[in-house]
Amino acid sequence: MIRRYTNPEMGRIWSEQRRYETWLQVELAAADAMAAVGLVPADAAADLRAKATFDVARIEAIEQITHHDVIAFTTAVAEHVGPSARWLHFGLTSSDVVDTAQALQMVEACDVILRLLDGLAQAVEARAREHQRTPMIGRTHGVHAEVMTFGLKLALWYAEIQRNITRVQRAREVVRVGKISGAVGTFAHLDPSIEADVCRRLGLEAAPISTQVIQRDRHAELVSALAITAASLEKFALEIRGLQKTEIGEVEEPFAKGQKGSSAMPHKRNPIGCEQIVGLARVVRANAGAAFENVALWHERDISHSSVERVILPDSFIALDHMLRRFTRIAAGMVVYPERMRENLNRSRGVVFSGQVLLELARRGISREQAYEWVQRNAMRSFHEQADFQALLLADADVMGVLAADEVRKAFDLDEQLRNVDAIFARVFTA
Repeated sequence: MIRRYTNPEMGRIWSEQRRYETWLQVELAAADAMAAVGLVPADAAADLRAKATFDVARIEAIEQITHHDVIAFTTAVAEHVGPSARWLHFGLTSSDVVDTAQALQMVEACDVILRLLDGLAQAVEARAREHQRTPMIGRTHGVHAEVMTFGLKLALWYAEIQRNITRVQRAREVVRVGKISGAVGTFAHLDPSIEADVCRRLGLEAAPISTQVIQRDRHAELVSALAITAASLEKFALEIRGLQKTEIGEVEEPFAKGQKGSSAMPHKRNPIGCEQIVGLARVVRANAGAAFENVALWHERDISHSSVERVILPDSFIALDHMLRRFTRIAAGMVVYPERMRENLNRSRGVVFSGQVLLELARRGISREQAYEWVQRNAMRSFHEQADFQALLLADADVMGVLAADEVRKAFDLDEQLRNVDAIFARVFTA
């Protein structure tokens, strides 16, 4: 597991202690549900609830002998209970307990992720509004395209975070199911009403149908939602890394006082937090592939999924928890250089306004092909001669035979190019 990145809250959810606690929750809920209909003596169910406890070390010691974790668990609990322990695990199969309990862990972990996503959204929104009108060059294929604002870039992130919130919420509901249907899902020993009551007591829905296990397409959807969220964080982090390149220098991730960037080069300010996020996204994404492999099990159940889930579920949640916490700090504290953004915007000597000039010529009756030729030849001269694009246009007889000088200059007006930024913000932040 990714222990280095484990936050105590998320780590507790996936600890051995918490795993057995959820098992015990299921066992006790089952005993209470059966006691309610007379299948288990009421005093025995009360005795179980009063005395049932466990010690992780004792469970592990018993498992060394039994080689069966659920039997080791029930044996360890029974040592604390006494005669009423014969009603523990009554009518249940191991996966009734394990799968239902794991749903409790997944729901609890999803709630942490959702809270962190909400915190990230708030941090990104704050920075987006701060830079709503901060102009910068937009890049396609890594090449200067047209002018935009840094706030728009962050608003885009915000909208994507909201979609990830929706995905995780949906996946949380998909895995928020339990089953007490027995060894092949036929309710041979307990009626469906017991399952319904147990799930109600635990805050879960009863799976409409199951085999010995809850079907793993549910888990695959959850890990996929986590992987997509990780991919989004990777995308955001990669953008900061790109903008932090020395030759671009528009944004930097926070660099703390006393922080060191390189053992050999004291000048270095490296985007290590963003690089870490990019790297961990690969882990979570790979785990989604393993979750897909878990969907197909032999007949009504095998245990090939079990060992996989003991790794991919804790690791995916722990990694994403760390990524969200780390990137929220980066987003809130990233250093933005508007002057450098303006400098880079001007670096291409105005050719990024070529599209607007093209439209102005087309509006006045020039064919698109002809207008494109006139504009492109001046753009190419600007590139090759390092000349000001606007000045070249103003000196071009063909262009000036159609447009007035003021009309050419208006095509280079930043306010005109960015006139719809506020409308975009209204759509993103009031949706």
